[in-house]
Amino acid sequence: MSFLMSEKDRKRIIAALNVDLGLEIAAIIQYLHHHFTAEGMESPEIIDRFEEISKDEMKHMEKLGERINYLGGDPTIKPAPIKTGGDLKKMIRDDLDGEYTAIKTYKEHIKLCAEIGDTTTRLMLEEIVSDEEGHADTWETTLGIKV
Repeated sequence: MSFLMSEKDRKRIIAALNVDLGLEIAAIIQYLHHHFTAEGMESPEIIDRFEEISKDEMKHMEKLGERINYLGGDPTIKPAPIKTGGDLKKMIRDDLDGEYTAIKTYKEHIKLCAEIGDTTTRLMLEEIVSDEEGHADTWETTLGIKV
């Protein structure tokens, strides 16, 4: 546990990381559900991407849970809202929306870490947000979205 961080700041970081953890848990479930249920002629390659990205999200979940525990918190097991159903295009749009939410949330929490001076957590979140931006790029490219 960081001895340089006040108790109030430590609790703020833990709360923020638990929000992030809930987003990752939801992403894993959503991606795997899409992996299980996607159908259509163009689905085989995309089904594989759903599974691959779910594994990335699992790595994020592990890092977040370990950091929360290190800081003396209790890692949440509650997922953020999960979107299911629809055709392949809707699934991809739902996953892209999830990535956008994660990116926005992570960037807010990176600022919080910078304000508090928690360099270790900030660097971890910056690595995760880089992955999430890559996932968003995958879905933007798949949908033909120009950003």
